[in-house]
Amino acid sequence: MHTKSDSDVTSSVDPSSPRSPKRQLYYVQSPSRDSHDGDKSSSMQATPAYSSPMESPSHPSYSRHSRASSASRFSGTLKKGRKRNEKGWTECNVIEEEGDYGEYFYGKDEALTRKCQILMGVLGFIVVFTLFCLIIWGASRPYKARIAVKSVTVHNFYFGEGADMTGVPSKMLTINCSLRMTVNNPATFFGIHVSSNPVNLMYSEITVATGQLKKYYQPRKSHRTVAVALHGDKVPLYGAGASLAVSHDEGGVPMKLIFEVRSRGNVVGKLVKSRHRRRISCSLVIDSHSSKPLKLKNSSCRYD
Repeated sequence: MHTKSDSDVTSSVDPSSPRSPKRQLYYVQSPSRDSHDGDKSSSMQATPAYSSPMESPSHPSYSRHSRASSASRFSGTLKKGRKRNEKGWTECNVIEEEGDYGEYFYGKDEALTRKCQILMGVLGFIVVFTLFCLIIWGASRPYKARIAVKSVTVHNFYFGEGADMTGVPSKMLTINCSLRMTVNNPATFFGIHVSSNPVNLMYSEITVATGQLKKYYQPRKSHRTVAVALHGDKVPLYGAGASLAVSHDEGGVPMKLIFEVRSRGNVVGKLVKSRHRRRISCSLVIDSHSSKPLKLKNSSCRYD
């Protein structure tokens, strides 16, 4: 321990010097390390000189002054290191966290929201497109193909005796004729594909000649005349042969035309189609001795 009683040497400055004020110097003597080994001699060790007693480490106010000076140096260092922006605010370095959990969850929510928006957009498009197709389909329903049978021309008519494939004797009929009709497409925004099932020429519930309309395409707002060839070769009449012989002798054989015309219109590609069927039944009397076209009136045919 350092005590004043060991050695107090005071040095004073000449009071006659006008340039420097009176300052006191303190020297503290501490025991030598050799005293622990039994040496009674002591050496004087000079400690740094302090300009005042308050600067001495043993003074109670020394710690407060040292802390104040350290704080002033630290604050001075901070003030020198800080920068100010254009508005005069002090810029500070922000410590960023390694993991931003909020951004992770927000990113998942944003992706889920985007998927929902895409799904809703697709469903909305499907609903709107379906509604549009239904409107177009409903608008195309009134546009049915208009069909009118105009005439039948007999090219060949032969009636005689014969036998069927099993050898049963029967009256046989061979006939070749052609059917002429018109097809009108009134649709303003789509064409139609026209076809038919077999066109049958019948006598007493027996089909004596048959033919079929070839499928074709008819543009919008168009009118067309088509012909169908009917052919029957050695058709057995069985019990109806006797009545046909009488009618043939009288110059007129009553017959009936039965067929169906189908029309299909692709309104919106192949997604929206307009289909119509017209079942046609015409009654006529064929003159077996005449090859002139037999014109049919509107009242002779029925269109269903």
